[in-house]
Amino acid sequence: MTSTELIEYRIEHLRERLAREELAELGVRIELRGSRVVIWGSVADPDCRSALLRIAGEELPDVPWQVDLTVSRSGPPDHSEELS
Repeated sequence: MTSTELIEYRIEHLRERLAREELAELGVRIELRGSRVVIWGSVADPDCRSALLRIAGEELPDVPWQVDLTVSRSGPPDHSEELS
């Protein structure tokens, strides 16, 4: 098994873990780009983002990775909108 194949295997394991655990973050994408793993997409809240980063660190401890996650707000706005 080549290094790239091993990383792809570990990425797939991470995807499966994210889908089956309490996070169920199916809107997050994980791809190998060159020698770096990129994790991107949208999560529900900051706690989900923290949990996802923790799990990614456990699954990919020795693989360089970068994150581009957006936290989407599912609650009501905390202030009124000002129209001009």
